[in-house]
Amino acid sequence: MKKGYRSFLLVVLIALLISACGKKPPVTQSLVTQSSDLSGTISVSGAFALYPMMTTWGEEFQKIHPNVQFDISGGGAGKGMTDVLSGAVDIGMVSRAVKPEEESQGAYAIGVVKDAVFLVVNKSNPVLADIMAKGITQDTLSKIFITGEIKTWGEVVGKPEITDEIHVYTRSDSAGAADVWAQFLGGTGQANLVGIGVNADPGLLEAVINDPLGIGYNNLGYAFDQTTGKPPIGATVAPIDINGNGVADADEIISSLAEATDAVATGKYPSPPARVENLVTKGKPSGLVQAFITWILTDGQKFVPVDGYVQLQPDQLEESLTKVK
Repeated sequence: MKKGYRSFLLVVLIALLISACGKKPPVTQSLVTQSSDLSGTISVSGAFALYPMMTTWGEEFQKIHPNVQFDISGGGAGKGMTDVLSGAVDIGMVSRAVKPEEESQGAYAIGVVKDAVFLVVNKSNPVLADIMAKGITQDTLSKIFITGEIKTWGEVVGKPEITDEIHVYTRSDSAGAADVWAQFLGGTGQANLVGIGVNADPGLLEAVINDPLGIGYNNLGYAFDQTTGKPPIGATVAPIDINGNGVADADEIISSLAEATDAVATGKYPSPPARVENLVTKGKPSGLVQAFITWILTDGQKFVPVDGYVQLQPDQLEESLTKVK
């Protein structure tokens, strides 16, 4: 009996071994980032629109791979593109589409999240009640930010007796937000915008907060405070009268981060000024950089809504993953 039992166990063991050898574990996209021996430094620069999200991704990836270090800096989409093409950094954060001439130099863009630019005015604006009730049309905004024809807040809301001058603020650094805002208003890019140039998203927001007559634009992550979910103290996100009916309709009034995220995700907020944010490498990414971007597009996506960004649609994520492979 004992000999027969041992023979039976031996047969079972051999069968299990053969079965295990004949089956390979399913390969998932995140396997590339599961290795504990990843090490090195990843340098990143570029768009302020992506800076908070990239900081989170870097911190979370480092928790899994403590031997990986990050050097992340802002500076605008233009700096990100210039740095990556010159070889100064591994990844450029670029909050706009890549231009053909940049592609010819080796720029390789991978969409990672969706973002949007919002209209921001001071909380103490002299005609704020009218703005919130009526909204501001694209045509009016074009005459403020592109042609400069409209110069007073009274003109904006149809009250010529109000002569307070509009103080227009725009980005002084090369920025995807400025590009997409200009395109939304009928221009071709940042060079079409008029106003007082201010560096970076935080600087532009601060300028409007400090000026009751100020008007500007900010990416979603700056137009809304990530802690409170509301516009920063001293600022208001003004409704854009998209359909031009002279009324700020319910879906045009966006007063919280949750409402903004939903509007961008569902397409209720127009594109532009909504757009896909890109990571750019010089040539197709490989090695550590490839592993990191693959993680961003898989496991790293769970941090996107937490940081106030909008996830790409499944087909867009799959397209980006295909580009990384």
